[in-house]
Amino acid sequence: MKETTKIIYVSTFPPRECGIATFTADLTAAMDDLLEPAVESRVAAVNIDDISRYHYSRKVIFQIDQYSRQEYVETAENINRMEDVKLVNIQHEFGIFGGKYGEHIISFLGALKKPSVVTLHSVLPAPDKEIKEIVCSICEKASGVAAMTSLSREILIREYGIGEEKISVIPHGIHSMPYSSSVKFKSVLGFSKRVNLLTFGLLNRGKGLEYVIEALPKVVKAYPDLIYRILGVTHPIVLKEEGESYRNFLVQKVHDLKLSSHVNFYNEYVSVEKLSNFLRAADIYISTSLNPNQAVSGTLSYALGSGRPVISTPFAQAREIITPEVGILVNFKDPDSYAEAIIKLLKDPSLREQHGKNAYFRTRNMTWENVALEYSKLFSKYSRDICEVSEQKKIPRINLNHIFRLTDNFGIIQFAKLYFPDITSGYTLDDNARALIVACLCYGELGRAFKKVYPDKQKADLTRRIEIYLRFIEFVLDGEGFFHNYVKSDRTVDGALSKKENLDDANGRALWALAVAAVSDFLPESIKNKSLLLFKKRIEKYKMLESPRAAAFYIKGLSILLKKVTEIGGKDLRQMLITHCDRLISLYRAVSSEEWQWFENYLTYSNAVLPEALILGYSQTGNNEYLDIGIKTLDFLIDQTFVNGIYSPIGQDGWHHKTGTRRYFDQQPEDVSAMTCALATAYSITAKDSYKKFMHEAFNWFLGDNSLKQVVCDRLTGGCYDGVGERNINLNQGAESITSYLLARLAII
Repeated sequence: MKETTKIIYVSTFPPRECGIATFTADLTAAMDDLLEPAVESRVAAVNIDDISRYHYSRKVIFQIDQYSRQEYVETAENINRMEDVKLVNIQHEFGIFGGKYGEHIISFLGALKKPSVVTLHSVLPAPDKEIKEIVCSICEKASGVAAMTSLSREILIREYGIGEEKISVIPHGIHSMPYSSSVKFKSVLGFSKRVNLLTFGLLNRGKGLEYVIEALPKVVKAYPDLIYRILGVTHPIVLKEEGESYRNFLVQKVHDLKLSSHVNFYNEYVSVEKLSNFLRAADIYISTSLNPNQAVSGTLSYALGSGRPVISTPFAQAREIITPEVGILVNFKDPDSYAEAIIKLLKDPSLREQHGKNAYFRTRNMTWENVALEYSKLFSKYSRDICEVSEQKKIPRINLNHIFRLTDNFGIIQFAKLYFPDITSGYTLDDNARALIVACLCYGELGRAFKKVYPDKQKADLTRRIEIYLRFIEFVLDGEGFFHNYVKSDRTVDGALSKKENLDDANGRALWALAVAAVSDFLPESIKNKSLLLFKKRIEKYKMLESPRAAAFYIKGLSILLKKVTEIGGKDLRQMLITHCDRLISLYRAVSSEEWQWFENYLTYSNAVLPEALILGYSQTGNNEYLDIGIKTLDFLIDQTFVNGIYSPIGQDGWHHKTGTRRYFDQQPEDVSAMTCALATAYSITAKDSYKKFMHEAFNWFLGDNSLKQVVCDRLTGGCYDGVGERNINLNQGAESITSYLLARLAII
């Protein structure tokens, strides 16, 4: 059995109370979520001295006294002897390593023979000679360097002379959380009757909290219900050297200014969950650092990532990230500047809300799962072993929370605003058909694997949704035997819109969905019988589905039905399948050329369903022409959409016309899902390993292997974002996106 690849992180680590420790815990957890079991994280924890110890988790395999140069060397030598360790990541902060300016870490790097990447948490501009020499020595001995801001990278190049090719920019990570206004979480914490300001983090004299406190008398005159909450313990090193003198100084200032009903201290080192609640209960977050050269602040990053409007001093990271659209910069040590900014935001709730939303939208690339992706790519650059296994991303567990959230007692709602269902968008047959397929697959044969993460006792919930989707399909079946697609929010059919659009695709998807439900193992007979009856009613008014994709969806449904039945209502299902396969063949013959192996003069949406349908047609008929053309067209589509192991769907901002320029943006989950499913089918029929490889590469689009290098599925909500644009992810999580993602996820079980 092949040994698991390991990455060792040299850093402080919980339960030591330290910002770098928290960062490393979050990073290693995100890396494990992304790459385990192929790659595992281990830690060499730096202790505060040779006596103090912590009850570490099993992740910690070495402990180093930060003041012992010899222990750094010995740890490096031990790591050198570990064949399964392929790279070492050092989380660098001057204060956590021994020697002047933490120079002992140079001894570690000097003894280390493994590839290494140093993450620089502090990058000081205008360094003195000694600091410059130490930082340059660290960067010279390391294989690569990660800075957290573009400004830090510029300083390293300009003032330290570090080669720009050696430096990557990876932002400080933030915890993924759904956007919310402060109202809900004020209620959770019992803060509902107050206007909440918040600062959190380890207390020390560089925090500058006294200047905010001095600003409050002016503010509370206008807003007497205001309260400023200061969350965090005193920094352990400060506590050791001067006790609680700074906290006591702040408390006395609060009393002197008669603000005891407007300032609360929470002397706690809180969990991530509690911190998230405090952040989301805040109306304004205040970042107070007095160090203009502070390269990065985890507390500021967390606040922006939770969607809070921010007031901040202009330290290095704040100058780069706090634009007028997300917050306000104030002067250092200037209570009047704080007061003016606080009052400006409090008197304009709409501005405050917009700042918070802008902050949330602009920080999605900073979620820990996206940061882990960036570190994975960086580590792969310096270790071939990590590069080889980093493609084996951990497949997320199936999570139906969002599909359930979007489903009411009538059907699945079409759109969402962020992850909140938008009932005004109404419902579509397309979405309810996809949802029915997903629910049946989870309940049926693939449900055997699914049950491991979704208890049997909750099957009733899944059955109820299946019945809802089935009733919706029945509802849109008209007296002529055809399905309407659009239903308004008042639950009436939108006949006008249906007349404007070709309903073939929706009808084809519905027939596919009914076929899945009709033959799903373990489903109650009443559901299967009803599905078969609706299928029969639709095909009684038999008419060729002209749309190529509609024909393909229908072929998928027929190929499923033919495993159990050969005719319905006197209709020969095999002949129907042949008729629609021949329809695709005739389109191919009319359009294709040596350079353009396709059915149409353009590539648009759900492209891969067309070759998949022919491959499935072959599996039912043995017609080699179906297989030959199915494989040719699938291979052509692969050539058009895979670039260096990354799947790049045809962009919906203009498609790809035979004689035009291929469009890359507005990529949507529907097309990724179609490709993943088609490749799974091709692999099952041909047993060619290349199709299995492409299948995983296509699915990895959801996991961050896309043009924006950002995760598209939302593990927290169970949803999936609506698309990948040229510069941004569309953060709405509608029905088409989540059902498409889940269809792809189920295809690779």
